[in-house]
Amino acid sequence: MCVFNWPSEKTPCFLCTLGLRVGSNFRGSLKAEAPPVSFSEDALKETAMDKDDKKSNTFVSTFRLALKPQAKSFNVGKKENENVLDTTDRMAMGNNKLGVSSATDARQTQVRALALPLIKEPLQDCTVCEGSDATFQCVITGSQPLSVSWMHNGVRLQSSNTSFKNGVASLVLTQCSSETVGMYTCVAENAAGKQSNSAVLRVTGTEEIPRQINSELHSEVTSKVLSHENTQTSLASKVKSQHKEGNDKGPVVDFLDPPEQVEVQVRQRARLHCEFKSSCLPVACCWIYNRDKVIVGGPRISVRSSDTQSSVEISQACPQDTGSYTVIVRNQKGSAQHTVYLSVIDRPNPPASQPVISKLSTQSLVLSWMGPGFDGGSAVLGYIVEVRQEDPGKPGSWTEVSSLCKNTSYHVCTGLEPLGQYRFRVRAYNSAGISKPSQESECVKMMTIKEKNDEPKSYVTITTDTKHKVTDHYNVHEKLGVGRFGKVFRLSHKETGHVCAGKFYQARTAKEKSAARKEIELMNFLHHPKLVQCLAAYDTRSEIVMIMEHIAGGELFQRIVDENFEHTEPTSARYMQQILEGMQYVHKQNIVHLDLKPENIICVDTTGTQIKIIDFGLASKLDEGKPLLVMHGTPEFVAPEVINYEAVGLETDVWSIGVICFILLSGESPFQGNNEAETLALVTAASYEFDEESFEDISDQAKDFISSLLKKDPRCRLSCTQALAHPWMASFTPLTRRSTKSLNKEKIRRYLAKCKWKKTGKAVLALQRMAHLSNRPESPGSSSEEPSWSQEAEQAIQSLDKQLQSEPRFQQVLKDITLPKGATAQLRCLVNGYPRPGVKWFQNEKLLSQSNRVTMEQDEDGLCSLVLADLEPSYSGVYVCRARNKLGEAMCSAKLKVEM
Repeated sequence: MCVFNWPSEKTPCFLCTLGLRVGSNFRGSLKAEAPPVSFSEDALKETAMDKDDKKSNTFVSTFRLALKPQAKSFNVGKKENENVLDTTDRMAMGNNKLGVSSATDARQTQVRALALPLIKEPLQDCTVCEGSDATFQCVITGSQPLSVSWMHNGVRLQSSNTSFKNGVASLVLTQCSSETVGMYTCVAENAAGKQSNSAVLRVTGTEEIPRQINSELHSEVTSKVLSHENTQTSLASKVKSQHKEGNDKGPVVDFLDPPEQVEVQVRQRARLHCEFKSSCLPVACCWIYNRDKVIVGGPRISVRSSDTQSSVEISQACPQDTGSYTVIVRNQKGSAQHTVYLSVIDRPNPPASQPVISKLSTQSLVLSWMGPGFDGGSAVLGYIVEVRQEDPGKPGSWTEVSSLCKNTSYHVCTGLEPLGQYRFRVRAYNSAGISKPSQESECVKMMTIKEKNDEPKSYVTITTDTKHKVTDHYNVHEKLGVGRFGKVFRLSHKETGHVCAGKFYQARTAKEKSAARKEIELMNFLHHPKLVQCLAAYDTRSEIVMIMEHIAGGELFQRIVDENFEHTEPTSARYMQQILEGMQYVHKQNIVHLDLKPENIICVDTTGTQIKIIDFGLASKLDEGKPLLVMHGTPEFVAPEVINYEAVGLETDVWSIGVICFILLSGESPFQGNNEAETLALVTAASYEFDEESFEDISDQAKDFISSLLKKDPRCRLSCTQALAHPWMASFTPLTRRSTKSLNKEKIRRYLAKCKWKKTGKAVLALQRMAHLSNRPESPGSSSEEPSWSQEAEQAIQSLDKQLQSEPRFQQVLKDITLPKGATAQLRCLVNGYPRPGVKWFQNEKLLSQSNRVTMEQDEDGLCSLVLADLEPSYSGVYVCRARNKLGEAMCSAKLKVEM
């Protein structure tokens, strides 16, 4: 009920009726003009006094109301007197007395205050796929009637897909496209004022929202009771959201499909190229070789970098360029790195020894040699055997015997004539090319009788010769190998020409000489066809040499991987049978070998399947009642009792035989760890398993055989005699026929390659390659900890930060704008610089400070914004943004004009 009884108690007051209309549709809708409403001071005083005296007086007055276009809305509020009519617009106070009804009836009421629209739940930014629908919703409260409208990039929307029910305002956009991208604003308005809230729509696959969306928009005039703080916060947040593509949480630097490994042949051009996407600019790059040396430009090397890519080019690449190359890319937010491994492959070195001739007959012989000391960075694929006939009348030329040899031995059985004289040489080849030839073999004359058997027909106990040197009786030829205690050379007897091997001990100390004499002494007890035989020994002040039979067939595992050689479970059982027979004899002499491993199992020749056990350098004779404790052996093959420094026995060799059998059948080592410590830990725990893939074609009897040997408790292991009687051995007797399947040799090849890398003469390059392979993330032996940078590399990486430093520079400058009074202005610019420049704003050369109507923002990407709310004419002028860091400063300016 209106406090003014006009014109009667049941009829609404004309002023109240107009007040509702003024609150909702006052903009230019009322054109009536009349003198303004006037209130006399006496009337106001009387009204105030009435309240104090608790009396009601009735005043009757006439007045005129003037309504002007674009006037601000009324607001009825509680001031000093609840019955005083208050307006936020300009009101002329006249002398007319305006009274209030004070009748005794209960219909007297007080003026109620109108509630401003309030956004309780704001709009949320939205990202949708092109062609999809998007919905914006917000919850609004406030005095009714409340009207809601929507704007897109400052333009009022005329859409039927809007609604406002139960306080929820909704806007539905269908089939979004690039045209619908932008800022959407919901405007709520009632008699007390208005409030707005905005959110951004992004459509994937479209261009980024323009930065200057609001620079051309004119804000509506807002009532002074509008909350400036809410408006400024919303606008500032929208400036940030427009600058960034969504919530950008991507990597600081993202490498785009970079190479992991590059392989080139020697003397070719190598190019290591990485493309990347940086989250900000500028960027600085550097390349580090093997985490040690900084790559700089030079006669052979060039380094090129830009904001999106970096590359290293090496002309005339050589093997020394092989290694890891790491590019570090840094921007103002951080850094990222990527490593490329470069392999510079060359043809292999020549085979390390001249071909050695054995198994000589009338028309055939066996050649054996040592592989190249360095494979050129790429695995050796095979060997080419060449021969030249020695004719005193005319020298012959070299002709190819075979290019299909995959092993370090070859049986020459064609093209040779009885009594003919020949020399041989060998070349190695890989994917890069063919090596130079090896040294030529000694001239050999073919025999006229049946092939001579090199194996001694009877065993003799040798007596060490202390009066002569080995060179008194033998010619010393090429080196065949290097062992733990010395070197092995090929020898030939000066009188008979018989080829043998000489083990030259490196015995400088008394302890070393004692160990050498101990091995020679033990060899007198080891007379068995499956054991290498000692033929003579020399012990002088300067050297100790043991002469042994020369076995030309090569290592067993090397023989197995030959493409022409059969590898099945039955053949593996026959090899294991021979090993057990040889070790059975050794154990009957109460001797333990203590170094059984594949390298010490040698084939007698290149055509048969007979083997011999060699290298008894660590062997010991067991004394009853005297425990033997040792701390030597090969980690993969030693038994747990060796690692635990417990007494060893005959069962210790049985464990090693089980490991050899495991590798022979699967190509994998059961206890091989990522490092020696891990390997020893696995051995100690006797922890192994039969991989399903590796043992897919292996019988259960074979696995049971291995399990019977690899028992942690030595007392539970089979003896050699018991192992020979195991069902797996019995199942492959000549009387038993079983279907067999060829076993995969690839894993054995990898195992041999790893062993070879450990022993190669040029170990540095090979170990670099192996270290790279083992440190790759997908490698089973990879380490989670990368090696540290060198001091030079650390300094180069730290210098990248200095390279990024630059004085401030504006990428986008301020723009002049003109806005009406009461609008909200946004001035924005984009400034780069490192270190990040500090920004200050000036109006007409006067420093601006933050307030409830002035908001200043600067984000991490350099976007700077100044938001001025509820513009007044005094806000007009020249606005300057000044950016400064330690390297310098920059400024940009724009004019703001506020129209009345």
